[in-house]
Formats: sequence, C-alpha cells, structure tokens
Amino acid sequence: MSRGKVLRGLVLAMGYACVAIGLFHVLLGNAAIPGEGSAGPTIDSLGRFFGAVFAGYGLGWLWAARRSPIPATAVRWLAGIFLLGAIGRVLSLAVHGWPHWFQVALAVVELVLAPLLLLLADAEERADAEKKEVGAAGARDAGA
Repeated sequence: MSRGKVLRGLVLAMGYACVAIGLFHVLLGNAAIPGEGSAGPTIDSLGRFFGAVFAGYGLGWLWAARRSPIPATAVRWLAGIFLLGAIGRVLSLAVHGWPHWFQVALAVVELVLAPLLLLLADAEERADAEKKEVGAAGARDAGA
C-alpha cells in the first residue's frame, strides 16, 4: 500500500472519528466521559462545548481528505493540534496523576498517531509532484 493511500485512509478515519466523538460528547455531556457521569453542570457545559469544537476539528480532517492531493500543510496543522492535545494529557498526568484507563489508552493513540501523520503529511503532494515530473520528462523525450 502506498504512503499516499495510508495517509488518505488515516485522514478520513481521523475526520469521521473526531466528528463522531465530538457529537457523542455534545449529546451525552458528562455521560460521555468514563467515570465522570456526576461531574456537575459546569463540567457538563464545558464537555459539550468542547465536543462541538472537536466535531468541527473532525470536519477539518474531512475537508483535507476531500482535496487531491491532500494538502500537507493542513495535515501538519491538524496533526500538530492532535499532538498538543496528547501533550495536554501528559501534563495532566504529571500534575494530577493517572486518569481513567481509557484516557491513558487515548493518550497512547494520540502520541503514536500524531507523529505518524506528520511523517506522512506530504505523501500525496510528493507523489503528485513525481507524477508530474515523470510526465514532463516523457513529453520532453517525445518531442526530441
């Protein structure tokens, strides 16, 4: 499987997952957070707000996935934001200790997936440029 296809699959998966997770938090509030069903109205309000923001973040991934080639700059920004979220989880762990196991699993996914996305960010743009270069060389050879 080419790096471009891996990138496209990951970008689509990120988009759909983030939209679904965000809407899940908007609809369920505190109930969407493992172990925090009774966190109170302030945390419920905050969680629902950030759920909407996360759904919008997912739409950003889906926007990128609809481009051809997928824009490397967009992937880098979106993956950087994802990595910043993972760093926030690590800071929380350092300050407050271990969260619910599911949050730890999410942090691991984020810490692995964000660098992978950064590594693959330009895969489609690079393949597109190589294809154009080969086409231009072929046209030069045919005209000679």
